[in-house]
Amino acid sequence: MRLSTLCDRLNERLEHDRYAGVDASSNGLQVGDGSADVGRIAFAVDGAIATIEAAAKASADALVVHHGIVWGGLDSVTGAAYDRVAACVERDVALYASHLPLDGHDELGNAAGLAAFLDCEPLGNFGEYGGVTIGRRARANEPYTVESLRERLSALDTGGRDVRVLDFGASSIEEIAIVTGSGADWIGEAAAAGVDALVTGEGKQQAYHEAREAGLNVFFAGHYATETFGVRGLKRLVERWGVEATYLDHPTGL
Repeated sequence: MRLSTLCDRLNERLEHDRYAGVDASSNGLQVGDGSADVGRIAFAVDGAIATIEAAAKASADALVVHHGIVWGGLDSVTGAAYDRVAACVERDVALYASHLPLDGHDELGNAAGLAAFLDCEPLGNFGEYGGVTIGRRARANEPYTVESLRERLSALDTGGRDVRVLDFGASSIEEIAIVTGSGADWIGEAAAAGVDALVTGEGKQQAYHEAREAGLNVFFAGHYATETFGVRGLKRLVERWGVEATYLDHPTGL
């Protein structure tokens, strides 16, 4: 498949146009020659020298990631940006990124994938950000306790990191709001929605007081761990398109 064709199909499937002007990430093809052919694609959460090298080692022609290397455009290509671009060029590995679109997509998104992992039925979108939504609201098929939800989340690829919990809410957890990655800013929206818990990746200092005052359970399962679902979903999608694909696991523990 031609790289430009692949990118166009991914852009359309992920509705990149909806996030234009909202996402700091330059979503789409970030490094590469669109006229080149791609026979094997690697998928990873992060665009970094380690994953670019791993993609090359796996004989991939392109690397599709959630966190790319171009944020808000490039004023210059120096330092870490140069090293990462050079790694792509020297190894002939194109780089494609999808950030917020891959968080909020109702089928392929990180939040949708995490909801399915938690055996939850979707209730709708959640996590308003600049006129779009980046998360999901869901209902557990069987209610969780705080400890059982922590245990389930501990099965994620946390890199050995413990799942942290702010245990300030209901003892029986049925309705859950999900914003993967860094989602502590949505504690207020979760409390207003009346859910029993917010599940996200990482938090901030003020999250403790916000959750306590809101009477809400908040689970921090790791930024990386909560954001593997989107790229794994894209891998399965391109395999259905007849393209060979591989997933590169590189947990950060964060």
